Amino acid sequence: MKVPGPAEVDAVYRAEFGRALATVARIVGDVGAAEDAVQEAFADALRTWPERGMPSNPGAWITTAARNRVLDRIRRESARTAKESDAMLLAPPIEGPDVSPVPDDQLRMIFTCCHPALSPESQVALTLRLVCGLRTSEIARAFLQPEHTVAQRLTRAKSKIRHANIPLRVPPAHLLPERTTSVLSCIYLVFTEGYFATSGPSAVRDELCDEALRLGKLVCSLLPNESEARALLALMLLNDSRRSQRSVDGALVPLEEQDRTKWNRAAIRAGLSCLVSAATDGRGPYLAQARIAGAHAIAPSWAETDWQAVVSGYDELVNYSTSPVILVNRAVAVAFRDGFDDGLAALDEVADHPRLTGSHFVVAARADLLRRAGRLAEAAPFYRAAIDTASNDQVRLFLERRLDEIAAAD
Repeated sequence: MKVPGPAEVDAVYRAEFGRALATVARIVGDVGAAEDAVQEAFADALRTWPERGMPSNPGAWITTAARNRVLDRIRRESARTAKESDAMLLAPPIEGPDVSPVPDDQLRMIFTCCHPALSPESQVALTLRLVCGLRTSEIARAFLQPEHTVAQRLTRAKSKIRHANIPLRVPPAHLLPERTTSVLSCIYLVFTEGYFATSGPSAVRDELCDEALRLGKLVCSLLPNESEARALLALMLLNDSRRSQRSVDGALVPLEEQDRTKWNRAAIRAGLSCLVSAATDGRGPYLAQARIAGAHAIAPSWAETDWQAVVSGYDELVNYSTSPVILVNRAVAVAFRDGFDDGLAALDEVADHPRLTGSHFVVAARADLLRRAGRLAEAAPFYRAAIDTASNDQVRLFLERRLDEIAAAD
């Protein structure tokens, strides 16, 4: 067996936490108890794997260890007369046969996270925590919010799931529409966290991209008449087509420098087919984003990108979302359509947005546009500011390379 260090165990955590939690939660019927058990299993792994070696299937090891821990806890509580009531709360609920239309643990977890009794903010935070396995600090960075705010939100949401007896299941067909918007949003969050990791050593988390695509296809099967489900799948497929070129030999590669001959053409064809299908009878934020992704996917080169189509996609998207990140991306697209001065002016309109405070997004975009405009001396301090606030290691290294290029050019 391989003797792992903390980094290897952390990689297993990121890859397997959500899957193990969903499986254990389905077995014991309690999200909080399952989460505690999975955390304890990883603590055991940190203690024992460096001595005994990493098992050949670390995910199965974690899931089994967590399952055994939580079932042992239930048995101990059940054996203590004074705590019979607590044991009843801990025991798996006695239900009839599972009538969920899709017997998938991860999809059950997402539908549980998206129960209408929970606020939209809680639904998103829970998905990032329980499905993606993000730590509270990472979720806070993704939300552009204080860590203590996110921690309190997670605690309240998990308490509500427990005390309101929210079931861990995909709901029956007549209840699906009330959760569709939230479920699609959360699946896309899984994908975006995989495609552009909030933090950690890698820019891309393949296991989350794969999981989101799998879930997206399941939801399209579950909701065949939902055009935004097809649009979301189109968006993910089109972006995923260039996943292998996002990071090469440990270095982040921007879109304009990627080898387009190595993009996944089958994924592009499938994504464009989904896009055409969604566009015939629908409209919405995923369709707008899929159109942007489609413009990039069909462009023979960066120089030949249809920037008018990209800007139009962002113009449509702002009707559905108030996210300042969308406005930052739109400003960059305007720069390539109309010129860098116009892009910088568009960036000025969102630069002071409170949700971008402490984030590298806007300062990195400004640095890039100033560099492209030949204003190298002005760009350098913005690169330094972006480096100081970037939480992903590969993003930080990429920004440092750009700063070195500026220094060499002076």
